[in-house]
Amino acid sequence: MVLESGRITREGIDRLRERLGSFNRPRQYGVGLFNEEASRSAIRHYCQGIGDSNPLYWDVSYAQQTKFGTIIAPPCFLYSVYWCSGRTGGLPGVHGFHAGNDWEWHRPIYLDDKISVQEQFTGLEEKESQFAGQILIQSSVSHYYNQRGEVIAKTRGWQVRAERSAARERQKYRFEPYHYTPQELKAIQEAVLGEEIRGRNPRWWEDVRVGDALKPVVKGPMSHGDIAAFVAGCIGGISHGIQLREMMRHPSWGFTDPSTGAQEAIIRVHDIQEAAESAGLPGAYDYGCQRCCWMGHLLTNWAGDDGFVKKMYVELRRFNVVGDTTWCTGRVVGKREDQGEKLVDLEIWGENQRKEITTKGTATIRLPSRRPAG
Repeated sequence: MVLESGRITREGIDRLRERLGSFNRPRQYGVGLFNEEASRSAIRHYCQGIGDSNPLYWDVSYAQQTKFGTIIAPPCFLYSVYWCSGRTGGLPGVHGFHAGNDWEWHRPIYLDDKISVQEQFTGLEEKESQFAGQILIQSSVSHYYNQRGEVIAKTRGWQVRAERSAARERQKYRFEPYHYTPQELKAIQEAVLGEEIRGRNPRWWEDVRVGDALKPVVKGPMSHGDIAAFVAGCIGGISHGIQLREMMRHPSWGFTDPSTGAQEAIIRVHDIQEAAESAGLPGAYDYGCQRCCWMGHLLTNWAGDDGFVKKMYVELRRFNVVGDTTWCTGRVVGKREDQGEKLVDLEIWGENQRKEITTKGTATIRLPSRRPAG
C-alpha cells in the first residue's frame, strides 16, 4: 500500500489505528533521549532555556539548606528528557502541532537521577477544523522512571495533525505583526524584572485564599534567540551528515529552503519564516512544550521550595509567534485536604499582548501546613 505524502487519507488513518495500544518507546535507558540524566549542567541549561533563575535549581550552597539537601530539577525538566506530545509517526508530510499535556508528578527529580521513559499510543480522533479542514488528534501516555524504578511522573500528550497545503489555503491565523509602543515595552520589562520567586519563604496552606492571584511570569517579546536557547537546553538537534541521512530516510521530514538551498528539518517552523509559511502560519512560533515549561515556571515560583507541583493540565489554544509577549498567570480556585495532603487547586492561563488567551489549564499544588501532620 502506497500512502500519499502530505495528505490525510483513509488508508493512512487505518494504518495508524492498527497501531493503537502499541508502545512507541519502550522503557529503556539511553535510547534516543535528550537529557538522560539530571546532571547539574543539564538542569542549568534547561533553566537557561526557559529563563528560570530559581536558586534551588542553580546554587549548590542554597539548595543544601533546603529540605532536599541538593539541587533538584524543575518538574517540567522532563520535557528535556523526552517530549511527550502524542508523536507516533505515520502520515508522512502531514504536520503535527503540539496541542497540550496533562501531567501528574509523584516525586522530585534529584541531581544525577537517571531517567527512562515508556510511551504508549493511546488515542486517535478524526475532526473538522477551520484551520485546515480534516484534522486528526493523536494522543499518547508516557511514564518517566528514575534509576530505582520509581515513577517520577506520568503525562498524556496530544497533537493536531493537519495538511500543510490545506492550512496554507485557509490562512486562518494570518495577522499583522504587533507594534509595541515605548510605554508597552517599558511595562513588559518591568513585569519581567518584577518576577517573584517564593523560594525558602514557605507559602503556608492556611494563608492561601480562594481568589488569590498568582504573580505573573512574563515571557517576551519572544525572540529567535529565546527559541534557540530553549532548543539548546530542552530539545537539542541533529546536523550535517546525521541530518542529511535522516532526511534521505524520511523525505517528508524536511524541506529545501528556497532562499538558501539548505536542507532544513520541518521542525524549523519554529525559527524560519518560510518553513512556518509552508505550514500555513504567519511566522516562526514557539515550541508547544516551551510554553508548557513557562506555565511550570509560574507554578514553581508560586509554590516555593516547600511546595510540590502535583498536577498540571495545559491546552495550547493559539500560536505564539516571534515578537509576541505572554503573561503566564493564574488564580486559586479551591483548597482541600486529601489523604493528609494540603492541596490548592489553580486555574492558569497565558495571555498575549492582543489580550488573547493562548494557553489555558489547571494545576494542583501541595503546600506545607503550619499545623504538624497527625
